[in-house]
Amino acid sequence: MTKVSTDDLATRFGTRAVHAGHIPDPLAGAVMTPIYQTSTYVQEGLGKHKGYEYARTRNPTREVLERNIAALEGGRHGFAFASGLAAVDAVLKLLSHGDHVVSGENVYGGTHRQMTHIWARYGLEFSFVDAGDAGNVAAAVTPRTRLIYAETPTNPMMRLCDLQAVGEIARDANAWCVVDNTFATPCFQRPLELGADIVLHSTTKYLNGHSDMVGGVVVVNSDDLAERIGFIQNASGAVPGPFDCWLALRGTKTLALRMRQHDVNGRRIAEWLTKHPKVQRVYYPGLPSHPQHDLACRQMKGFGGMISIELGSVERARRFVERTKIFALAESLGGVESLVGHPASMTHASVPLVMRRAMGLTDSLVRLSVGIEDVDDLIADLEQALDAAG
Repeated sequence: MTKVSTDDLATRFGTRAVHAGHIPDPLAGAVMTPIYQTSTYVQEGLGKHKGYEYARTRNPTREVLERNIAALEGGRHGFAFASGLAAVDAVLKLLSHGDHVVSGENVYGGTHRQMTHIWARYGLEFSFVDAGDAGNVAAAVTPRTRLIYAETPTNPMMRLCDLQAVGEIARDANAWCVVDNTFATPCFQRPLELGADIVLHSTTKYLNGHSDMVGGVVVVNSDDLAERIGFIQNASGAVPGPFDCWLALRGTKTLALRMRQHDVNGRRIAEWLTKHPKVQRVYYPGLPSHPQHDLACRQMKGFGGMISIELGSVERARRFVERTKIFALAESLGGVESLVGHPASMTHASVPLVMRRAMGLTDSLVRLSVGIEDVDDLIADLEQALDAAG
């Protein structure tokens, strides 16, 4: 368990991104956190050590990352995991057989798969609702509901969840409110400040920002929750290696700068796409035409670089994603480079077809992760690919 000091919470976001959680290296005074590439630690005698016994339990590089991200989220305790799905897994391990979860229907496909194909087999029950309407969430709560799970904005339909309203519903139900904040990042949205109990991320995405590691993180304020999640982290052992932690920590230092450019590029491209005759619909919370734009303006400080577009046919979508030159056809998102994906066959292929159709996730939907390249080059690439798509 890594706890954040009050000093880490006092500074502004850009300063916290660079400095929070860091402690000067005691050996040489290194400015950058060293990579403690070790599995175990020498003990001076039985029961006498420097706080470190075995690296699954504690690692100095990992602890700095945990403190850093916790501070960015305005939380007190951070826990790093080997992947975003390992973070989801740890949170669901807070529950017991027979407990009920209300989840947004439009969550990452891997999250939905883990809930329905793994945890449902062990006796957890799930209700999937359109969490864009808090009334749907409230209606799905039962006396056995112990957790309400939301992504906002959602992947890939860019729906929003009213975090204050859902947080109140969770408190009234004596349940935990869990928010996947991967798309917005703490740069643009801090769910703990809006009523969430637990925030999680795939650090693979924007927090790292360079598409060169895989990881996850969970942040909480409650000491009781921290003790439980810390136990699960150590007992289950799905921890990241020190080098991956170091890579993510390097990424968070530039998070404020990168997100600013992702946001500038995302807004410009989303607006341009709304005027393109071959694009039938644009999903982006920063557009005034988005049905939840007012909510986005209230609970977000920026809208980021994730955009989904409806192209009308799977053939047109296929031609489009195969003809972009700067936008690379690849899984994942949130890196400095622009990516394009086809959710129905990639990130959300495991979601049942009926459920995909119900939420509007068609075979002709394309998702863009807008990077930090020159925006005019990105627009030119999209334009030639749309022209080629027919």
